[in-house]
Amino acid sequence: MAELDEQRRRLTVKLVYYGPAMSGKTTNLTRLHDLLAAELKGDIMTLETDGDRTLFFDLLPLGFTAPSGLLVKFKVFTVPGQVAHDGTRKAVLSRADGVVFVADSRRHQASNNASSFENLMANLAILGLDGAVLPLVVQFNKRDLPDILSEAEIAARWAQAPWPLLFAAALEGGGVLATFAALLDGLYDSLDRQFALGAAHGLTRAAFCAALGARP
Repeated sequence: MAELDEQRRRLTVKLVYYGPAMSGKTTNLTRLHDLLAAELKGDIMTLETDGDRTLFFDLLPLGFTAPSGLLVKFKVFTVPGQVAHDGTRKAVLSRADGVVFVADSRRHQASNNASSFENLMANLAILGLDGAVLPLVVQFNKRDLPDILSEAEIAARWAQAPWPLLFAAALEGGGVLATFAALLDGLYDSLDRQFALGAAHGLTRAAFCAALGARP
């Protein structure tokens, strides 16, 4: 969960990109790093297998300073999608403040998407996190590939879902910032309740999102 260090005036927030193997979680972080201003970000750290699949996690550190002087720091992680690494997924997901679920838009990946989403919900429950309350955004990635589900088909399948639904072609950056903005928008209410971002730190919803180059 988000941690406030009163002495150092630092609020640390943990965000996690979750989804099936090769859905584009690492690509989202890489493009996010490319798109954000240099003063907002640190170096991206990646631990990979020989096959270029995430083995442990990627980590992208981000941050900005609120009008009150509070430093708001984000640690943005990915998790490995392979079934064998469920223990690692739980460890990285633990104490998350918000999640982006990255799905693969290709038709033949529908079953993998469903299994991975069920795994996300199960792991949240195991970790004591409420999937109905935790800020969550669903991104359907790889819109630039052939044989994908249409936006209408996806919207129909997710019609009863309460989470924002985004579409992306992360390899070229399409939808990456919009997805991150949607997560920040959902995250603001949770952080404002805990730490009075608006009243105590002069940080409105719009400013919170705009500080990292996004818009609610």
